[in-house]
Amino acid sequence: MHNTATRFGFVTRVFHWLTALLIIAAIVLGMMAHDAAFDTADALARKAWLFSMHKTVGITAFFVAIFRIIWAISQPRPVLLNAGNTAERTLAELVHWALYVALVVVPLAGWISHAASEGFAPIWWPFGQNLWFIPKSVWLSSAAGIVHMAWQKILLASIMLHIIGALKHHFWDKDDTLRRMAFGLEAGDPETAKHSILAPVLALAIFGGVAAITLPSAIKDTNSAQLDLAATPSDWAVQDGTLAIAIKQFGTDVQGQFDNWTAFIAFDPKVTNGKAGNVEAVIDISSLSLGSVTQQAMGPAYFDTQTFATATFTGEIMATDMPEMYDVNGVLSLKGIENDLDLSVKIRTLDNGTATAKGSGIVQRLEYKIGTDQTDASSLGFEVAISFELTATRQ
Repeated sequence: MHNTATRFGFVTRVFHWLTALLIIAAIVLGMMAHDAAFDTADALARKAWLFSMHKTVGITAFFVAIFRIIWAISQPRPVLLNAGNTAERTLAELVHWALYVALVVVPLAGWISHAASEGFAPIWWPFGQNLWFIPKSVWLSSAAGIVHMAWQKILLASIMLHIIGALKHHFWDKDDTLRRMAFGLEAGDPETAKHSILAPVLALAIFGGVAAITLPSAIKDTNSAQLDLAATPSDWAVQDGTLAIAIKQFGTDVQGQFDNWTAFIAFDPKVTNGKAGNVEAVIDISSLSLGSVTQQAMGPAYFDTQTFATATFTGEIMATDMPEMYDVNGVLSLKGIENDLDLSVKIRTLDNGTATAKGSGIVQRLEYKIGTDQTDASSLGFEVAISFELTATRQ
């Protein structure tokens, strides 16, 4: 069961081959999921299944890697069979260090990316989809995704070098390196074969260099340029606020938020009957964050931001019989299509010239030709809930 100075124990060998199986399966599933189409309901369901399988296998590989490392620390390290070749010995151990670190970083970064986003392709296990120390953040999800993809290259390179090294030992050197890991054979001289001290130092230098390259790239790539929406003179100036949407995907609520929008607001709180004002809002569609499907949502089959960069809403603020409650009856123009949109809004004015507003409404995505190939509401809901909250000051 345990290692010796010249033999890998049964537990170590099981960890080795189980890790190899899981990592290869995760890589293949990830490539298939990434390349899979999502232009129909069936295709989207298959893509989600592949991503769920990829994530589940990846999380399993992560925990197997953690247990493998803990076990390795508790065990003696069998001696190397290429101790006489300093360069080869150092390279072999450097590859092992890279493998161990990448086996933790790659699935962990993927898990963080998943936990920071919402919706689409859950991990198949009973422990929920969140990590207690990871907030919902488009930036964090994208940054972790970039790290996940960058370190995949290190993992793949390490695996290839590891395989090449094993084959060299078996067919060129004709020693028992491969047989020792496969069958637990005894091999090596514990008196002369020493492990490299230089390998972990080189590994740390390489990992630091990769982090220095990938993290700034993650920051740069996730701060995409937004449209410069012209400020509109307004009776009420919005100080802060949120504009959000929600839709069901595979039965799960996916929340989204627009980060860039402007609003012209004319409003008289003294009016208690009839028209109390009007509003006109311009929304930068490309500023939408929509969990793990943000990139797909920008595509031609959905919002088509390359053709239609903005949406506009114009409406009249109508007083109702209930204090502070108003109906905003207007028109939403999106993808060149105009449809009526009515919002129910609560407006509370304060003595210091400040007002708060909170409202909501429902639109039908198919009326705006968004996801017209997705005709199954169980995979992608038809209704999109719009909500907003804002604070404005009288000018």
